[in-house]
Amino acid sequence: MIVSMNILVLFVITLVICLIGFKRYIWFISIGYGLSISGIAIGEIVLYHSNMSALLLIYGLIMTVYGFRLGGYLLYREIRTSYNSRMKGEISDGSGMNIGVKVALWLSCALLYLMMMAPMIYRCENDSEDNVLLIVGMCVSVLGILLESIADAQKNHAKKLNPKQFCSSGLFRIVRCPNYFGELVIWTGIFISGFGALSGVGQWIISIIGYLGIVYIMFSGARRLEIRQDKNYGADPAYQQYKKSTPIILPLIPLYSVKKHKWLVG
Repeated sequence: MIVSMNILVLFVITLVICLIGFKRYIWFISIGYGLSISGIAIGEIVLYHSNMSALLLIYGLIMTVYGFRLGGYLLYREIRTSYNSRMKGEISDGSGMNIGVKVALWLSCALLYLMMMAPMIYRCENDSEDNVLLIVGMCVSVLGILLESIADAQKNHAKKLNPKQFCSSGLFRIVRCPNYFGELVIWTGIFISGFGALSGVGQWIISIIGYLGIVYIMFSGARRLEIRQDKNYGADPAYQQYKKSTPIILPLIPLYSVKKHKWLVG
């Protein structure tokens, strides 16, 4: 499978954006993640505009806004004094991390983000005119963006009212990690959008790896959150009842804990 020059350019864009992780390694998978998606989406629009349908252009703009919103939100959260004080001791700044490990994280994260966007990229590369599944995928992604945005707003509101109380209102009544669920919905939409446009086994493998990669990251994030919440609220009977009765990441799926699954460490 030949990699086009445009794909190499998109990879370089992602590598440059992910350099932010050398400041604090967690930024490889937080701020760098959101901004990389925007960078790839903008790069697609610039590089493939002559091959892009109006629908694909709109999808690219949607992902651009989504990435900037996510990256901006995470950046704002990082610079908040209260958030940093809560996270100190729970998340390492990576100051003692070997440079070789950081380089490996940098390269692997940049490559993963590119693979996550692969269904859209290959739709541009292959000049596909099948718009039915593109529309379906775009609608699914928009739904995911709405779920994630609403969940973030609801949690911020709840924390302003009671900073020391876990959030169990709004979408958090349905699932304990609705923002992570929203992310899964977004990338399910991206994956669906590639159906009918992906050509050859190689393109399918890359797209599947990208999709499974973000699924792993979301479940890994849910595990970290569960561990942190158990530490903060474990003695609260109301939290214990909430945890036992509310699925952790997938609504209606009776999966209430992933804490014991150490293979989700990421």
